[in-house]
Amino acid sequence: METKDSEYVYKNVIQLTEQDASRKFIANVFLWMFVALGLSAVCAFTFSHNQALYEMLRDPETGRNTGLGTIVMFAPLAFVLIISFGFQRLSYAAAAILFIAFSAVMGISLSYILVFYTASSVLGVFLTASAVFGVMAVAGYTTNTDLTKFGSIMMMGLIGIILASVINMFMHSTQMEYIISYIGIAVFVGLTAYDVQKLKRIGAGLEYGDASAGKMALLGGLTLYLDFINLFLMILRLFGRRR
Repeated sequence: METKDSEYVYKNVIQLTEQDASRKFIANVFLWMFVALGLSAVCAFTFSHNQALYEMLRDPETGRNTGLGTIVMFAPLAFVLIISFGFQRLSYAAAAILFIAFSAVMGISLSYILVFYTASSVLGVFLTASAVFGVMAVAGYTTNTDLTKFGSIMMMGLIGIILASVINMFMHSTQMEYIISYIGIAVFVGLTAYDVQKLKRIGAGLEYGDASAGKMALLGGLTLYLDFINLFLMILRLFGRRR
């Protein structure tokens, strides 16, 4: 028999307000993001400091990617597409396994960073990207301004960056690379605030503890992970010091 008082407030039942649910949801989102970043960092460090593993990715004689190295470079994109477009069909466990696998492969594909750039500059850029990301995440979470229109502009900018990057693969223009990097920093700084606000609103509308909430937290973690990684890479292109 249920126990309740005269105000019809049920005892022994957890009651979450929208704000509580949103905070718990955002906490899960950032947990997934941090797990992914940590796994990527471990994989990047392992492959960059183990000569045998690194030579599986890049031929030491030609300095070019091996067949496996090429697959690893494009594999993260395949993982993102599978998770994003197959999200509704995937179970929570399957989505989690794919996300973990994606984080590991992404880390392996980024191992060249620790080979081409000095450790001090990589650390400095990582701390800078972390600070910028943190500030914009807080701004996106706390602001009362609707960033929907702003987010649409940032998405258009992202499409522009992708197209310009593809074109520059054939042009090999250093100047265009700098322009893309500066615009990219602005775009991913804006997207960080927009995505955090969007996730905050999603969290407020979900029933915490439901399976869909867990999957949405995982997808949110993937979104913020990509925002951070791309922001880090854009800053590294501009300020990283090569060996």
